[in-house]
Order: sequence, then C-alpha cells, then structure tokens
Amino acid sequence: MRLVTWNINSLRLRAGLLARVVADLAPDVICLQETKVPDELFPSELPEALGLPYVARRGMKSYNGTAIFSRRPLQVLEGTPDWCGKDDRRHLAVAIHAAGGPIELHNFYVPAGGDVPDPDANPKFAHKLDFIAEARDYFATRGNLTRVVVAGDLNIAPLENDVWSHRQLLDVVSHTPPETTGLTAWLDTGFTDAVRWFVPPEERHFTWWSYRNRDWRVSDRGRRLDHVWVSHDLVQRLRSHVTLKEARDWPQTSDHVPVCVELDA
Repeated sequence: MRLVTWNINSLRLRAGLLARVVADLAPDVICLQETKVPDELFPSELPEALGLPYVARRGMKSYNGTAIFSRRPLQVLEGTPDWCGKDDRRHLAVAIHAAGGPIELHNFYVPAGGDVPDPDANPKFAHKLDFIAEARDYFATRGNLTRVVVAGDLNIAPLENDVWSHRQLLDVVSHTPPETTGLTAWLDTGFTDAVRWFVPPEERHFTWWSYRNRDWRVSDRGRRLDHVWVSHDLVQRLRSHVTLKEARDWPQTSDHVPVCVELDA
C-alpha cells in the first residue's frame, strides 16, 4: 500500500495537480488536508478520473476540510471525537481494505495556531494545544494499537532537524516546546514516525516552505509539518518513503509537498 498525504491548500484550485501526484507516486491512498470545499460542492468526478474511486470527505466552505481517495474499498469510521467541540472538519477516519486485514487510517489537519506562542494571549494557540492533548488522550485510551496509521498536516515540526534553524524557531509557532512536547506525547501513545524511520533524525528534512520565500530552494528555510505515523506492529512492514520536493516548484502549487510511505499491508 502506497499512502500519500498532502495539504493541497484548496482542492478545487489545485485539482489538476493531483494527476501529477498520481503519475509520480502511484498511490493507493491519498489523504488531503485543507480541501476548503463543502461536501455539496465536492468535485465528485475527480477521484474516479484519478483511478482512486473510493472516497471519504468532510468539508466546509473556505476553511479546513479533509478527504481520502483510495483504490481500495474503504468505510468511514463513525464515533470519532468532535475535537475541542468545534466541528471544524479537521479529522477523517476510515478503514481501508487490505490483505492482512483493515488498516485504520486517520487523516488529520491540526490547527496552525496563529502567530503568538502564548495560549493566554492567543486563543488559536490555546486551541492547537488543546487539540493535540485531546488527540493524545484519545489514542492513549485505546490501549494496544494495531494496524493504525495517522497521516496529515500536523502543523508541528517536532525535531531539531525538522526546521531550518532550531535555535531561531524555538519561539516560533510550529516548533515551540509546548507543541513539540505535546506532539511527541501523542506519538508515544503507540506510533512510530514512519518518515524518520527512513530519514535519520540527524538529517534535515522538510515538507513545507513559505510562499513568502521566493527563492525557496536557495534559502531552504523549511519545516517538516506533514507526517505519517504507523502503529508499532506495522513498522517491519515499512518499505519506502518519498517526499516529493519538486512539487513545490509546480505552477500554483501548495506550500506543502506530498509525502508518500509504502508498507506491506
């Protein structure tokens, strides 16, 4: 199973780029974040045209939104939390058909958190920390996780080499200690960071470069905000990883690039 996660930053605006993702990565499953389209306006013909006819979606107008396209049958998992009571379409969970049994796949778009890393002064940052804590508690209460994958834009770069400058970004939202500590606690509920399984922590590795940075390749001031985690039983089934860095150069592209993980499922 080849699984891709990508913050597409508007599905309708960048629908044409998905064909390039499919051509380059040949995914069995694509998790999308920031689709920014309500369900009634979802381009229903698109997934089948891409050869990914099984679809789950949770969208809203102008903001947030998640979707999953799959070559394999899937079933939406009901009863997942309404994170922080906001119903802001930041999470979608499905069971994906696989030879070894269903894969429970969670597609997340974690709040960005605004600009001020102070939960008292910035409600957006407080919401982000609460969201991470709720997700941690949810998976912690599940006990021994098996055949579970978490993917998405988690909006946190947890390791020193997940950012272009650990020292300079310690007080910048996405790399502050409260965020990185919270995300690590969520990871420790039963997951392995699949990308860092292939890319050693001492190597710099990014998935996002700001639109404000025109010559992004030269400055390379990136952050690793997009993640794929697998439950520990799936670690030995991991086979390969690709971060499609060249997608950052595509016309009218997202500021995030697709991340692909392959595993024997």
